[in-house]
Amino acid sequence: MKIAIGCDHGGFEMKEELKQRLTADGYEVIDCGIEMKKEVDYPDIAKVVADGIRMKNYDCGILVCGTGIGMSIAANKIDGIRAALITDTFSARMAKEHNNANIVTLGARIIGIELAYEVIKAYLLAEFLGGKHQVRVEKLMKFEKIR
Repeated sequence: MKIAIGCDHGGFEMKEELKQRLTADGYEVIDCGIEMKKEVDYPDIAKVVADGIRMKNYDCGILVCGTGIGMSIAANKIDGIRAALITDTFSARMAKEHNNANIVTLGARIIGIELAYEVIKAYLLAEFLGGKHQVRVEKLMKFEKIR
């Protein structure tokens, strides 16, 4: 599995730690920025990760900022993206099983690294259930065509 990961300055330390842990777990993690803690605009990083997923360069993505809110809003502006702001393992599992989320966003100022890692593991181990959930996801994706 190829995972894109990105952050702004508020999520830099968490991104670095998640990248190390996921790599140690055997995942292929592609760092889409930032490379050092410096102030950046979160929409720029969200777009890089979301575009990569839209183009099928990555299987899923992780975006980290201070709250996770900005990254979620920005990523969801990209066609084909279903980014979910997650703060617990149940929601992480449901984001995949019911919504087929392809990006998880995290707030480094909201949850600690241990919970963040558990959230990501729960998401990565879950599988989309399809069926009635597929119908609902397809309805969501039709909203993109309304714009």
